[in-house]
Amino acid sequence: MKTVKMAGREVPPIGLGTWNMGDEPRKFDQEVEAIRAGLEHGAQVIDTAEMYGNGNSESLVGHAIKPYKRDDLFLVSKVLPNHASKKQLPISLDQSLKRLQTDYLDLYLLHWKSSISIEETIEALQQAKIQGKIKAWGVSNFDVNDMTALLKLPNGHHCATNQVCYNLADRGIDFDLVPLMEENNIPLMAYTPVARGDRLGNDLTKQKVLIDMANKYNADVFQVLLAWCIRNEQTIAIPQSSNVDHVINNVKSTRIELAEEDLAKIDTIYPKPKTSQPLTVW
Repeated sequence: MKTVKMAGREVPPIGLGTWNMGDEPRKFDQEVEAIRAGLEHGAQVIDTAEMYGNGNSESLVGHAIKPYKRDDLFLVSKVLPNHASKKQLPISLDQSLKRLQTDYLDLYLLHWKSSISIEETIEALQQAKIQGKIKAWGVSNFDVNDMTALLKLPNGHHCATNQVCYNLADRGIDFDLVPLMEENNIPLMAYTPVARGDRLGNDLTKQKVLIDMANKYNADVFQVLLAWCIRNEQTIAIPQSSNVDHVINNVKSTRIELAEEDLAKIDTIYPKPKTSQPLTVW
């Protein structure tokens, strides 16, 4: 089975995103079932954040993971930028742990760049790590300049990941950010890896080459998009879905190994950028 080394641990490259989950009580049971279906079919990484529904997503995840051994899971949450100070970060972290019903996070991320100095945030994250409340820390929505500055700091090399938007129709980071992260052995976490179910207006599911490729691999287009996203074995994709069948199909995309000729075909339609591009932030 494919794995990616994240924070010193080998985990499957398809995780479970939970943005917008936990907000509607009528969908609670369905969303819990979707998370559990993903775990039953081999997913380990679950990504959430204190921002998602003001903690509703974390509470949902906390309920969904009750039947599972904690060591079999890889829990990721994120702290809001205005909570990333030495005083507030420990409070936010404790609240997240309480909602998730766990003693520790495998990975804790700064959700996006803060007005609070990154040095102060790193100090708070390092302290949380020493206390055993997090196993590792990272960042989210950092562009190449942000990452370059971070890596120059004394504890910058402890950064375990950068979670950013990345999908076939939005691959601007392939020009400079991905090479920088690969050079520093920092795996990527990709959100919106299937362009929000192709709702971003890219018509990926109508592209004939992708449809033909899906047929070739006995898959659907979304599985091809995920297989493409994790092709370099240094990326964890975290698609979000409340549909059990979709979640299972997402996890099964790890079985697809796109041939070099197929990757080349994809590059002709959605080419790697030739210049630096602004980071997409959702």
